[in-house]
Amino acid sequence: MIKIQSLTKRYGELIAADDISFEVNPGEIFGLLGPNGAGKSTTINCLSGLLKPTSGDISINGHAVIGDGVAAKKHLGLVPQDLALYEDLSGRENLNFWGQAYGLSGPALNKRIDQVLAQVGLTDRQKDRVETYSGGMKRRLNFACAILHQPKALLLDEPTVGVDPQSRVHLLNSVRTLKEQGAAVIYTSHYMEEVEQLCDRIAIIDKGAIIAQGSIATLRKQMGEKDLIELKGNFSSIDVEVLKEYDVQEWKDNQVQFWCEHAASKLSEILQLFKDCDIKETSVKQANLESLFIKLTGRALRD
Repeated sequence: MIKIQSLTKRYGELIAADDISFEVNPGEIFGLLGPNGAGKSTTINCLSGLLKPTSGDISINGHAVIGDGVAAKKHLGLVPQDLALYEDLSGRENLNFWGQAYGLSGPALNKRIDQVLAQVGLTDRQKDRVETYSGGMKRRLNFACAILHQPKALLLDEPTVGVDPQSRVHLLNSVRTLKEQGAAVIYTSHYMEEVEQLCDRIAIIDKGAIIAQGSIATLRKQMGEKDLIELKGNFSSIDVEVLKEYDVQEWKDNQVQFWCEHAASKLSEILQLFKDCDIKETSVKQANLESLFIKLTGRALRD
């Protein structure tokens, strides 16, 4: 549904996007991550038609963004990081404006406005001016404007920035619903837990190039990340040598920690090594997306 091939964008000597390629399928949420200045915004702007690439091809539902842009954009919904709303208009008036911009009109438009207002929980406030809305309500209306024309592809650029927990949950559930309905979604966020919960695959961009791509499980494997197994109980009667095949992190009479590849499949085998011990608690921890992101991009602050 969304296809980017060898996207490159240059500003003189500066390469803002360097040979970027990825695809997003229908019914898939694709996370696009990167530190500030990494090239993520450039990629987004090229995809949405706001920037013309120096080279490479971008298509949405088979239509080239450069060359067949009108047809491509008919299939794209965009939720920008900066709110794209008219604050002196009501919520319904905003939706009416954007619906007409996408070619909707008459009873079909009114029916669709009613549907998205209900979906984002703004039916009761539809006649109020947007300037009276809370931050979370504005974010939800911003989202509603993007899905009004039922796009097959959706670009969400940090859609939950600064929202209250209730609005965040509502928006994330709405994204999941779009996936279930077959939309191809690109999701950008600095909230790693959101991306980890939502996304089927992820691409991490740094210094203009994709440095890692795949599911979180694939990224863990590519980076050689192991699982941390922690056992709590009474281990005073057993020797550390039982774990000679594993990377022991900590060994105490009441707690054992060690690294293991594919821990879930080996856990029963490992517990057999401690069959004579009184094990009270067992846990398996995997490297989360934030730790993988920091490992890949470093800890240095970015402008």
